Amino acid sequence: MAQVELRQLVYFDAVVRHGSFTRASGQLLVAQSALSAQIGRLEKELGVTLLIRGTRNVALTQAGQLFLDRTRRVLAELDAARTDLLDLTSAVSGHVTIGVTHVLGPIDLPTTLSRFHTEHPNVAITLRTGLIADLLGGLDSGEVDILLGPIHDDLPSRYSAQPMFLEQVVLVTPPGHRLRNQPEVTIAEVRDEPFVCLRPGSGLRAILTAAAAAGGFGPRVQFETDSPSGIRDLVSAGLGVAVLPRSAVDALGPPVHSHQLRPSPPHPPFGLIHHRDHRLTPAAHTCRVSFLRLAAVNRSDPLPAPRPARRTMTPTAAPKDH
Repeated sequence: MAQVELRQLVYFDAVVRHGSFTRASGQLLVAQSALSAQIGRLEKELGVTLLIRGTRNVALTQAGQLFLDRTRRVLAELDAARTDLLDLTSAVSGHVTIGVTHVLGPIDLPTTLSRFHTEHPNVAITLRTGLIADLLGGLDSGEVDILLGPIHDDLPSRYSAQPMFLEQVVLVTPPGHRLRNQPEVTIAEVRDEPFVCLRPGSGLRAILTAAAAAGGFGPRVQFETDSPSGIRDLVSAGLGVAVLPRSAVDALGPPVHSHQLRPSPPHPPFGLIHHRDHRLTPAAHTCRVSFLRLAAVNRSDPLPAPRPARRTMTPTAAPKDH
């Protein structure tokens, strides 16, 4: 029987999340040589190759993807066990401040909070909404306990992050737009049109700017708003086009067309972030673990692949702000 160590599972998960041994070692505060050696021992114990090592990045083999799914379930169960043991000794109570970005992807925050409150009625929660940079500052100062939002590749190593869902970026256009019958487009096809987006400093604005630059132009952002629902409202009214996470298009809202972008702009996964140097209170730890557990229950795969793009026309009803 293979003798697999818990730290090897943690290391393997970190390498996959960060896409390289270098970034993972920085996050884990472990020497890259030691990290590589532990992954090598893990592969030897299992008798399979888990990772394809490139010059800059790593990729999962088929065996690696299968093992990753099981690894993340094991780590989630371990976190859940810690919380269960804590519940045996005392009823969890206290206050938790959760930072929430405007874009939350597939995370159903009201339902998640409702279930958590049912299990832990003595925990009071404060929600603080803002841009990811501002909320990370809240983690630094201790004003925010945990953060729900996108996990960017350049997230500093002082933060610990656990991905929950993947996301896909699509182009949205108004009803009756000239591209309405094209399910797949390039960003350059709308280079001369006005764009609607979040304000500078937001992750979505950075995604738009990078995608447009790759298409050979700078986007003319004529309308700015504070939420994905606001973007959708303005696009539906014919004031421009926009890039949005697919989850914001799949939600109920005013009618728009959605188009898969070729190539597809990368979008960071959504998940939970907390500060490594700040010990979580029992209430904050319980909240974090419960959120991860509920996310796992609500999906069949630990990190589902983005769904294929489709044309979307939905009835009028405002989606939740993120």
